[in-house]
Amino acid sequence: METLLLDPDAVAECARSGAVVEAVEAAFAAYARGDAQMPAKSYIDLPQYDGDFRSMPAYMETGEWDGAGVKWVNSHPNNPDAHDLPTVMGTMIYSDPETALPLAIMDGTTLTRERTGAAAAVATDHLAVQDADSLGLIGVGAQAHAQLEAIATVRDIETVVVADRDPDAIAAFCEAFGDAYEVREGTIAEAAGCDVVSTTTPVREPIVPREAVGEHTHVNAMGADAEGKHELEDEILLDAKLVIDDHAQCTHSGEINVPYAAGTLTDADIHAELGDVVIGEETGRTDADGITVFDSTGLAIQDVASAHVVYEYASKHDVGTAMELVGTGR
Repeated sequence: METLLLDPDAVAECARSGAVVEAVEAAFAAYARGDAQMPAKSYIDLPQYDGDFRSMPAYMETGEWDGAGVKWVNSHPNNPDAHDLPTVMGTMIYSDPETALPLAIMDGTTLTRERTGAAAAVATDHLAVQDADSLGLIGVGAQAHAQLEAIATVRDIETVVVADRDPDAIAAFCEAFGDAYEVREGTIAEAAGCDVVSTTTPVREPIVPREAVGEHTHVNAMGADAEGKHELEDEILLDAKLVIDDHAQCTHSGEINVPYAAGTLTDADIHAELGDVVIGEETGRTDADGITVFDSTGLAIQDVASAHVVYEYASKHDVGTAMELVGTGR
């Protein structure tokens, strides 16, 4: 009746990219089939502390396993300067649906990074050209690392073009991946011309122009996670086969939220949710497609799926610290 405690290093060790991508794809499929429960993300606003809490619960059943969990995550922008703490911290509780036993309590920040990269990989696998071998990364923070690691499990990436205003971030990325890939710094336009592009910036004014995007480029729009954020020019979204992760979340806080609120983009411009593409209810890339775009806001089912991978690996390889969190008896 033990619960595993898994810190950031343990989660990073156990979140093997290929396995997480497979699990996240299964999560999208379960959601599309109706084999998942995912209540809306709930918020506790704390203006007196310039922050908030968010809870993200979910249950899913894949046919091979089922799992439940909740991620408790915050956003406190003043933390770094005022308290020497991260702006965002997350904790994931992964539970046995049959007994409700908390199987693991794990770092949710690392988990989020890995599952976000995995979502882009699932979308890339279904929407990018099969022979894609170049990846453009616009924004080269920690999430860009996860994007490359995950996308490289579904496409044979050889060349990586990185664009960022921070030379230190570019240097760190090149040091991390320069031996495995041909990595070079480029402009936003050069990155946007690659076969696959992932954008991971927090901007509120579009920075990727329509004319820069390649004729058959697939774009993973990952940066918009709040109302008003917007990385891609509207013309990109309007010209693309547009796939989203969840209609309610994307129209409220995803890449499409600004043009959707303005009426520039409507439901008629949205091709499908990714889960419907995964299960074959809607088409992925076809020979007739030009630009494709995936709008990702991040779903609680992705956290549960990734937590399942982490827990299973940790259990088999003796990773983490076991503790008697729940006692026996009645």
